[in-house]
Amino acid sequence: MNEINQSPTYLWVGRILSGLVIAFLLFDAGGKLAKIDPVLKSMEELGLPISSAATIGILLLVITVMYAIPQTAALGALLLTGYLGGAVAIHLRVGNPLFSHTLFPVYVGILLWVSLALRNPKIKEFFWF
Repeated sequence: MNEINQSPTYLWVGRILSGLVIAFLLFDAGGKLAKIDPVLKSMEELGLPISSAATIGILLLVITVMYAIPQTAALGALLLTGYLGGAVAIHLRVGNPLFSHTLFPVYVGILLWVSLALRNPKIKEFFWF
C-alpha cells in the first residue's frame, strides 16, 4: 500500500482526534504544573511524591507539544506511549479498577496512535501493511 495521497476526510478526522488527545494531555499537564488539590491528592493516593508534580507536568507538556508538531509527532507518540505505560503500571500497583482506571491510559494511547495514523500516511502504512 504505497499510496502517498492522504484522504482529506482521514486527515481532518485525525486532526480532530489528535486535538482531543492533545487537549486532554495538556489539561493533565496543567493540573500537575498548577498543583491543584485534586491532582495532588490523586498523586498521593497513587504513591507518587507530590514534589514530583512539576517535573511530571513539564515532561508531559514537552512530550505532548512534540506530538502536536507534525515533524516530531511520531517521536512524541512513542514517548507518550512510554509515559502512558508507566501510568498503567502505577494503577496496577495500587489495585485500581481495571476498565475505568488501569486501562484508561491504554485507551488514550490507542486514540493517539489511530489519530496519528489518520493524519500521517507513513504511520498508517507502517501499521496497515
